[in-house]
Amino acid sequence: MIYHIAFEADWDKAKEGGEYRMSTKGRTLEEQGFIHGGTTDQVAPVANMIYGSDDGLVVLVIDEGRLTSPLQYDDVPGWEQPFPHIYGPLNPDAVVSVLPLVRSSDGKYEFTPPGE
Repeated sequence: MIYHIAFEADWDKAKEGGEYRMSTKGRTLEEQGFIHGGTTDQVAPVANMIYGSDDGLVVLVIDEGRLTSPLQYDDVPGWEQPFPHIYGPLNPDAVVSVLPLVRSSDGKYEFTPPGE
């Protein structure tokens, strides 16, 4: 499984429209060239770095085997592990779960998928 941080309103629009096309905060797939994804360990650091002052976020749990667009792991400067990037629209049926992105008592986002 891979993960994508999304504004809940953007995800709701995607379900209605049949595909998700937001790459990251304020940038579309067309602007970025891919949709940002992350591994379990990458979700919280990215959430705090990029979305730290935002609310209304969810984490899309994506089954890589259900993707209709190509998936590629790319090195990102400053990070040890490569990030999963989806090079095309995200088909909603690849999303097997939608989890709330919650803050800990110190106000920072934290992420632990169920079962871990």
